[in-house]
Amino acid sequence: MNYVFPNELHVTWTVMIVLYPYITGLVAGAFIVSSLYHVFGREELKPISRFSLASAFVFLLFATLPLLMHLGHPERAFNIMLTPHFTSAMAGFGYIYTTYLILVALEIWFVMRCDLIKRAQESGFLPWICRIVVLFNYKDTPETREADHRVTKFLAGLGIPLACMLHGYVGFLFGSIKANPWWATPMMFIIFIFSAIVSGISVLIFHYFIVSRINGWKIDAACVRSLARYLWAFMMVAVALEMMELLSIAYEQTEATDVLGLLIRTKLFWSYVVLQFMVCSLVPFIMLAVTALFRLSDRVAYALIWLSSCMLLAQVLLMRWNVVIGGQLVSKSMRGFTSYMPGVWEKEGLITAAVIFTLPFGILYVFHRIVSLFPDVEKEGIPPHGV
Repeated sequence: MNYVFPNELHVTWTVMIVLYPYITGLVAGAFIVSSLYHVFGREELKPISRFSLASAFVFLLFATLPLLMHLGHPERAFNIMLTPHFTSAMAGFGYIYTTYLILVALEIWFVMRCDLIKRAQESGFLPWICRIVVLFNYKDTPETREADHRVTKFLAGLGIPLACMLHGYVGFLFGSIKANPWWATPMMFIIFIFSAIVSGISVLIFHYFIVSRINGWKIDAACVRSLARYLWAFMMVAVALEMMELLSIAYEQTEATDVLGLLIRTKLFWSYVVLQFMVCSLVPFIMLAVTALFRLSDRVAYALIWLSSCMLLAQVLLMRWNVVIGGQLVSKSMRGFTSYMPGVWEKEGLITAAVIFTLPFGILYVFHRIVSLFPDVEKEGIPPHGV
């Protein structure tokens, strides 16, 4: 019997709430890659370190936009700052987000201060903005650069737990909703963190190949292969955790087990079983394993790595969809399911989501026009190289 209460016919958290944890995941993953260079000294990641930090900052600027689009009165979002409520899980995101945004902005300032000073000494509107950004302080000496490096390392180290908290909070928010059997698991926030790192590394690989192809830059083999190994490792952990979550639900044999099993076999079969696991998890796992374990030519390895990053970006998006939307398809009566089909031109439709997701890439282009995000590549004048 497909019994659904009248107030459960319509899915409340729609595309915007799917996009929100997806963008915050890109933030956390990109920042982790930057920290691998600045904190842990992974020199092979230097060509992508500045770009990864800028990507984390730009995506962070747009992380709250899907939430604001979802709210009926987005202006009320500022109330969490005007009337603090420290026991509110929703308000907690505002405090973590603000702290993290300030930290990433400061780290970018110290990382790019020397380049901003050089740009500030030129003429024009943008150099005038750079003068304001560097606070009209043009001192650039070996001592100041060493101080900038020490501060950057400290901020990057401090930002790692904040990055995990930022995205782990999303998993905590879903996992703490006991009334929803698809969400109520303590593993939710851990799964969200690891899948966030997967999506962050994937978007960096995807964008790095595209930018290098457009500008005719040579791909840094050591950097890309290292990113691919990290991506392979984190995706194995993320997928394993999701499988363990399924096993724990099946082993518990609660009153919700049969209902969730039916949900997976019917409503979520194609998006969850086929696309998320069989296609977008298994295929990238095999391709990344081949690139890591066998000696392939750069051309073949690059193609497999880039395709894997694209599929894993889709995999994480499918995971967000299956969690956010899938959890709302189950009736509280445990005797039926509702359905959901996203709109196209609606306020929270697919076009709006596509625009919000695309905007950060445009901002990154503007960022690069002000201060180079790939200074080593441009400085060396590396000749074009096909992928």
